Amino acid sequence: MGLPGGWELVVLVGVVVLLFGASKLPEVARSLGQSARVFKAEARGMQEDEAAARAARDRPSANPGENSPNGSGARGERRDETAS
Repeated sequence: MGLPGGWELVVLVGVVVLLFGASKLPEVARSLGQSARVFKAEARGMQEDEAAARAARDRPSANPGENSPNGSGARGERRDETAS
């Protein structure tokens, strides 16, 4: 199942003209183009965010033990989680 070509495109364009009318086609095309630009910008932003998160995760912490799951410091001291 590939991309439509030849007569399939002609029929597709005909259906679009019947649905929207010839006068609204430029508006529909403009809206579609704007939506595609927004989608690409958001996808690019997500990739940049992922790269920044990956870099932050791979960068060593300035405070050893900071990312420890039990909250212990560099000397193995456990933080009091009940204290306010």
